[in-house]
Amino acid sequence: MTIPTPQRSFSVGLTGGIGCGKSTVSDLFAELGATIIDTDLIAHSLSAAHGAAMPAILAEFGPDFVTPDGALDRARMRTLVFSSAAARARLETILHPRIRDATAAAATIASGPYVIYVVPLLIESGAWRERVSRVLAIDCSEDTQVARVMARSNLSAEAVRAIMAAQISRQGRLAAADDVIDNDGGVHALRPQVERLHEQYLALSV
Repeated sequence: MTIPTPQRSFSVGLTGGIGCGKSTVSDLFAELGATIIDTDLIAHSLSAAHGAAMPAILAEFGPDFVTPDGALDRARMRTLVFSSAAARARLETILHPRIRDATAAAATIASGPYVIYVVPLLIESGAWRERVSRVLAIDCSEDTQVARVMARSNLSAEAVRAIMAAQISRQGRLAAADDVIDNDGGVHALRPQVERLHEQYLALSV
């Protein structure tokens, strides 16, 4: 399927491993006026109760992967896709075209001076790199990633590290990035980094 061209001449692909703080950073950019298009939120909407992707997910994976209210059973699907590359590919075949269409539609009504696409697997996907003007990686230590995810979920350290292992390595992500934000500190350390990049992105978007 042809990937729609972004509607903005300048856009940023924001990425990072699980627990790196992508949402926190994107919220700070939003406060400064950037338009944020979060592919995770789109994916959740598609796979929520009666979401647009649910009929295809039900047909492909069966009722065991659907909750009683008609949403994706995320815990069961997470277990499956992190143990089977083939199952992950089947799920991506359903979700990715729909996510691409939804992001393209959102870009057409973007009101900010530039668009930030939040894409956890931006670098891994390959195609997304061609859609954006710059790649921004949110970085922190692997121990910080594990601690953050465990604090917000019921996942064990082993489960978190399994998810991390399925993503591109920290070194690979940094090597592919045009810009990097260090998120080993708190929000007070994030804000000046975001403000500096915002000014840079404003200049590039003119």
